[in-house]
Amino acid sequence: MKPFDKLVSGMQKGEISRREFIQKAGALGLASAIPGGLISNNAIAAPKRGGHLRVATVQGSSADQLNPNQLTSGHTNFLFSTIHSCLTEVAPDGNLVPLLAESFETGNDPSEWIFKLRQGVEFHNGKTVTPEDVIVSLERHRGDESDSAMKSFMEEVVEITRDGPNSVKMKLKSASVDFPVILSASSLSILPSRDGKVEQFDIGCGAYKLDAFEPGQFSRYTRNPNYYMSDRAWVDSTEILTIADATARLNALVTGAVDVVGDVDSVSADRLARNKSIDVLDVVSTQHYTFPMRTDLAPFDNNHVRMALKLSIDREDVLNKILNGHGTLGNDHPISPANRYYNGDLEQRAYDPEKAKWHLKQAGLSELKVELSASDGLYAGAVDTSVLFSEHAKRSGIELTPKRVPDDGYWSDVWLKHPWCASYWSGRPTEDWMFTQGYSATSNWNESYWKNDRFNKLLVTARAETDDNLRREMYYEMQAICRDDCGSVIHAFANHISASTKNVVVPETVAGNWEFDGYKLIERWSMTG
Repeated sequence: MKPFDKLVSGMQKGEISRREFIQKAGALGLASAIPGGLISNNAIAAPKRGGHLRVATVQGSSADQLNPNQLTSGHTNFLFSTIHSCLTEVAPDGNLVPLLAESFETGNDPSEWIFKLRQGVEFHNGKTVTPEDVIVSLERHRGDESDSAMKSFMEEVVEITRDGPNSVKMKLKSASVDFPVILSASSLSILPSRDGKVEQFDIGCGAYKLDAFEPGQFSRYTRNPNYYMSDRAWVDSTEILTIADATARLNALVTGAVDVVGDVDSVSADRLARNKSIDVLDVVSTQHYTFPMRTDLAPFDNNHVRMALKLSIDREDVLNKILNGHGTLGNDHPISPANRYYNGDLEQRAYDPEKAKWHLKQAGLSELKVELSASDGLYAGAVDTSVLFSEHAKRSGIELTPKRVPDDGYWSDVWLKHPWCASYWSGRPTEDWMFTQGYSATSNWNESYWKNDRFNKLLVTARAETDDNLRREMYYEMQAICRDDCGSVIHAFANHISASTKNVVVPETVAGNWEFDGYKLIERWSMTG
């Protein structure tokens, strides 16, 4: 049965809800195939103003900061998406739309883009947003001294200049078809400037004003009365709480201490679904779990060792025991079935201890001893997955020792530093974005320190290619190269699972490009009272 037919059958049998049907059809690129009359137009309450919304997330650290160049945790990305605006945004249906920009356009050669700004938009301090604010905000991510996670994208920009009274022109080194998508990243938010420098990180022009921020604990907000979008920002005030412990987070929801929780594990999701006072939302996404090895360090600098480890994890077992079926198998590359150029023809990697032993032999090893750092502060089940992986690896002659490390400070002290660790990515809307940020040789977030000349050459070529078929061929090859050479075990794609109390009104369509409705939950969701 085809994916769309399965969705139709599931909804007709009552196995999935109307909202789940629309969400999953959209994620698979099948929304346009929904036949008229199949779904009734009811069940979703109209949003109204008022209320105080409390959201709990697992992500957050005492090392968090408001410098947009260093937004490493989910909490700070959520915060930035709440108080700031980018030039563009990915809509819930997956399409790119203008946001702070009123429009954007290019000529026949997409190496030059013009963004026309909305007029009369004000920052929270009353300053009017100008082209200079855009230029200064984006320039911070360029240059040799930049420590930005978006540096690998913004260094492709040759210059950013004012173009008329209310527009900005960006010239690129080479054509980039997807460039406007990149500008939807929360770290590329537009900040107020003065004398050629960013004035404040905590002042934006977004839906809410930041009242307080305690890294690793909470952030609090009130509605921006001058927000330029009249159909958003429904609640009067809101707060995001970092609750790393899964049990404490779910107890907070059940007892009414919070209204929404994210990163619900699959077992808890099934249990919460039986609670009549709770709604569970399961969103198909590009989120994936990884175990990146530093390929600049032995023994991971040997691809036979990397392949042995990739063959030594039973992905089906992880999907069933850790995710309880709320996801799909990973194939050691970061492109999901929800992406446009997903290579469905690429053979799925299977658990094969005997082949893993062969690769160890090619590396000159009869056995292998490695340590894998993990923390449940990353995502529910991270440590359990590493323990399960260690059991799988024994059959390959690999002694894999799981190392539980503290939740707090994981992104600053473990990730990019330990030889092998657990990680996760929310995924990215385009193949270029995901590959450039996570796998290009020049990226500050290349978590496995992997360099492949053929891959990096294709990355630049595909970015400029306007022929859809040729572009697809290149992205297909890049997925294959990544699968067979990169330094990450990418074993599973996980759905975004959240839960909310009945007084929270969830929109008809929820974005899957990031957690929490694309980090736009606070301005898109509302409350009944």
